[in-house]
Amino acid sequence: MIGNDMKNDIKKVLITEEELANIVKSLGEQITEDYKGKDLMIVSILKGSILFMADLMRAIDTPCTIDFMAVSSYGSGTKTSGVVKIIKDLDASIEGKDLLIVEDILDSGRTLSYIKDILLARNPKSIKICTLFDKPERREADIYADYIGCDVPNEFIVGYGLDYDEHYRNLPYIGVLKESVYND
Repeated sequence: MIGNDMKNDIKKVLITEEELANIVKSLGEQITEDYKGKDLMIVSILKGSILFMADLMRAIDTPCTIDFMAVSSYGSGTKTSGVVKIIKDLDASIEGKDLLIVEDILDSGRTLSYIKDILLARNPKSIKICTLFDKPERREADIYADYIGCDVPNEFIVGYGLDYDEHYRNLPYIGVLKESVYND
């Protein structure tokens, strides 16, 4: 059960605010170098990646445009349902663009694989994936990120945009959620 004090629901801090800033800065430098002179469009997968994307955009020092998609595959559970539903599609055309999909976490890969297939059909010049966190041992789909902030253990993490049942997104760090919160 979600408590009144979010911090009491955290078993441990996995990645500090400072460590997150360093990860984002490093990713921004890599992306800047790789996309110089290209027509970069960054697509954030809402809601989880919004904080990461906002910080990442500021760390990228090359012209870019942005757009957003919202999909649902979790409901209020802790594991993906496998059913992906587009809630908000892109506003702009991606044809001929160098697309960078920004995701908060890549675990089973089902959702991201589905999104990538949809976007490939819209004829972008290229598609790459940037994920803040990777859980490779949970992968079920044949999909990998081109840019990875860091690997994380197979624990339920929240904060910096990641949630459990729409809560904890506003924590400035990444914490491991106590099992008692989601195993009622």
